[in-house]
Amino acid sequence: MGLEHYISDLLYRYNCVMVPGFGAFLTQQKSAILDENTRTFYPPIKVISFNQQLVSNDGLLVSYAAESQHISFEEMLAQVEEEVGEWKLNLEKGKRLTLTHIGELWTNTEGKIQFQPEENINYLTSSFGMSSLVLTPITREVLKEEVAELEEKIPFTFTPEAREASTLRHYLKYAAVVLLALTTGFAGFQWHKKNQSTQQLAREEAQQQVTKRIQEATFFDAAPLELPTITLKTAKKATANPSSEKIHHIIAGAFRYRTNADKKIQQLKKQGFNPAYLGTNPFGLHMVAYESFTDAEEALEALHAIKRTQKDAWLKSVR
Repeated sequence: MGLEHYISDLLYRYNCVMVPGFGAFLTQQKSAILDENTRTFYPPIKVISFNQQLVSNDGLLVSYAAESQHISFEEMLAQVEEEVGEWKLNLEKGKRLTLTHIGELWTNTEGKIQFQPEENINYLTSSFGMSSLVLTPITREVLKEEVAELEEKIPFTFTPEAREASTLRHYLKYAAVVLLALTTGFAGFQWHKKNQSTQQLAREEAQQQVTKRIQEATFFDAAPLELPTITLKTAKKATANPSSEKIHHIIAGAFRYRTNADKKIQQLKKQGFNPAYLGTNPFGLHMVAYESFTDAEEALEALHAIKRTQKDAWLKSVR
């Protein structure tokens, strides 16, 4: 299926792209750098990293891939799970997994996944088309010093007439030096101005191409799955959050858009739950809980009951 192509497309627009059951690719912007030793300028970039702990399905990748292939969300989810299974199998065999335009993954001796990002791809759209530049130092000829040095080496015998002619030649000589310097500076300024205009046009054209590509990519909200109705006997639900007491939330999902989170809450209410909107997590995803408890044992019992039908449910404890 080539799942990495969809991941690569989304990394231009989002800072976090989760691959269900595998991990998440994260991007962080890095400022421009000027290496004074090598006189090399590096433009701003987005640095890619990989987090093996983020394995939940936020729906972003599956929705985008399903829309691109014109199939249902469920069919695409099955294809994603199949390809992720092949990735894991190759890594377990000690093979290196190369994802085009993203990077290379492998497992170390402790069984943890290592990641080396692709160095030739910059996912920061504002730097599209820009590459590293080696700066060339400007060498200026000090013409006045050369003329003075030349005069010291050539003896002159001055008569009143010769002194006047010499003075005239002296002024003409310096006038020629000034004219040459002005001509050189003007030509250099014209070249620099032309070069800047060319680079500006190239950047504007590249930015237009990227903007057009992103605008053509359509994202849609996947229709929420119908969850089976279950009945739980719960007690001592969390009604307050003292500073010294933890609240245990059973998470039903994390959504890119608030409208999807609200739809999920309405579904859960119809099924007999007491759902709650928990706000956004550090990745900007809207979180919804089935139930919330102050007692850890009751929260675990409820979690086990829910996971019989909803495998993606998980427990989040906060103060």
